[in-house]
Amino acid sequence: MNEFSLIEKYFNWSDLNSTHLGVGDDCAVIDIENRCQLVTSVDTLIAGVHFPLNTSAADIAHKALAVNLSDLAAMGAKPKYFTLAIALPSLEEDWLSEFSAELKKLSTKFNISLIGGDTTKGSLSITINVIGEVDKGRALLRSTAKVGDSIFVSNTIGDAAYAWRQIENGKNPSKDTLRQLNRPNPQIFLGQKLVNIANACIDISDGLEQDLSHILTKSKVGANIDLASIPLSNEVEAYIESSNDWCLVIAGGDDYELCFTVPDENIELLNALQDESGFKITRIGVIDNSCELTRVGDFDKKCNSYQHF
Repeated sequence: MNEFSLIEKYFNWSDLNSTHLGVGDDCAVIDIENRCQLVTSVDTLIAGVHFPLNTSAADIAHKALAVNLSDLAAMGAKPKYFTLAIALPSLEEDWLSEFSAELKKLSTKFNISLIGGDTTKGSLSITINVIGEVDKGRALLRSTAKVGDSIFVSNTIGDAAYAWRQIENGKNPSKDTLRQLNRPNPQIFLGQKLVNIANACIDISDGLEQDLSHILTKSKVGANIDLASIPLSNEVEAYIESSNDWCLVIAGGDDYELCFTVPDENIELLNALQDESGFKITRIGVIDNSCELTRVGDFDKKCNSYQHF
């Protein structure tokens, strides 16, 4: 099997969105709405760095697309298209079949079309570029938080980092925490609902404190967060109670939840959204004018969030 037959067999699916020309030519050709803006992001996942070496093909496929979808969620964008560049150490059809099936499953769930990419031989790595759309001027940004905004996060924080910690220590993570590490759930639908509610938003990938700090820097504001308010799963809560290792929660990363700020006048809208949709949303702090991030709680240790270099 050569590169072109590989693409045709595993990655040339029927189109989910309207493209003028998709997989199978030198470039994709895309029609867009006149009143929309395109938003795009790209991430690379490398074996042994972003996922354990023994991770299944299905889990790798899910995470590779999900982490990119999470970036679209943070902008309040509607997913439209993605490209895939994959380096494979060898051509294993069972692996490719499993990878392709899960990638297609997740892309169908979020109605995002694979429109092109590249394959090559090398150490296992997956690069995905996602493209979404938002109404003009309506994208959620990092630079628009205001003093007095409440800070919220979705779902729970720290589960994926706890799974990584256990793997590094030669232990077997629970099914729930391992799922959070291998199969994060991008908050696409929440992000779209926040467009008319939140002032600023970011997805939590490298650690809550570090990613929140990106909002503070871009918005030229500060924040005060209450450690006790950060939503934790029962498993992570038990670990914190026994270790007081809050660094795992606030700097561990791999959460792929949303952190966003909401002005007082929109809190009722947020509460209504939560009641109607079932989204789990927790207030963890407030934006202030200090231009620094401070914590409330019995923990003053400096934590190092994930650094790519």
